[in-house]
Amino acid sequence: MPETNQPEIIPVQDHRVACDGGGGALGHPKVYMDMGQNHSVQCKYCDRKFVLKS
Repeated sequence: MPETNQPEIIPVQDHRVACDGGGGALGHPKVYMDMGQNHSVQCKYCDRKFVLKS
């Protein structure tokens, strides 16, 4: 059965988040994202999904 690549889910407490891909030098440039009215946002580089804790 093929493995599906699910994004890593990161629970957060703020609508504004930053992502550098983790892994130090193996990550990606740090990007800042704002969820706006949504309860989640996904990084365009590494597909990590940041979800607002309820």
